[in-house]
Amino acid sequence: MVYKLLFSPTGGTAAVANALTDGQIVDLTDRSRDFSAVALTAEDVAVIAVPSYAGRVPKTAAARLAEVQGGGARAVLVCVYGNRAYEDTLVELADLAEAAGFRAAAGIAALAEHSIARTYAAGRPDAADKAELHTFWEKIEAKLRAGDDTAPALPGNRPYKPLAVHSMVPHTAKRCIDCGRCAAACPVGAIDATDPRRTDADLCIGCMRCVALCPVQARQIDPDALAALTARLAPLCAGHKENELFL
Repeated sequence: MVYKLLFSPTGGTAAVANALTDGQIVDLTDRSRDFSAVALTAEDVAVIAVPSYAGRVPKTAAARLAEVQGGGARAVLVCVYGNRAYEDTLVELADLAEAAGFRAAAGIAALAEHSIARTYAAGRPDAADKAELHTFWEKIEAKLRAGDDTAPALPGNRPYKPLAVHSMVPHTAKRCIDCGRCAAACPVGAIDATDPRRTDADLCIGCMRCVALCPVQARQIDPDALAALTARLAPLCAGHKENELFL
């Protein structure tokens, strides 16, 4: 059985994982789920896919993955980034997966539209990316069929870079219709279910899920803050970066 353990608040990471293969989804953004009840076996394969937040695994994803019982399943480790860099995300994900009982079989660094500054890697994964990811999966399957237990050599550093994510907390415009969709979907419960105009800035992880899901575009980032971020990222996100496979 193939399982896809996904932390994908805005859909980019899920798009990459779905281009790789089908499988039973374990949604790591679901704050109501008991992840300790998720148990795999050595016969299973897990695609563990997370976005890179400032070069690290999102803390929420790390905590929920730690609850899963890997059971010796082979793991394909996927980090998805918005055209800046993924830095230590893959090696941290490998360590988290090993601690949860998984055996790393492959690693992938893939591109998806930046979740905040959406002009960067816009439209990715595109058709060419998806075809390439499908080819990656065929190579991974060949390795698994051959019984090759070699762990992939992954780029990154231990100790990891300091976790210095400064969350950009979306605000709510007057056109909010109080549908509550954002509060129900927030991975960390930062939005007040009784008053979705209120967001707990201390809980918010800046994942932008509420922005992506709002049916009337009432959840927004401060325009000046967004413009400053976009300008700061410009020299770092220039050019067309390629997907990478590590076997």
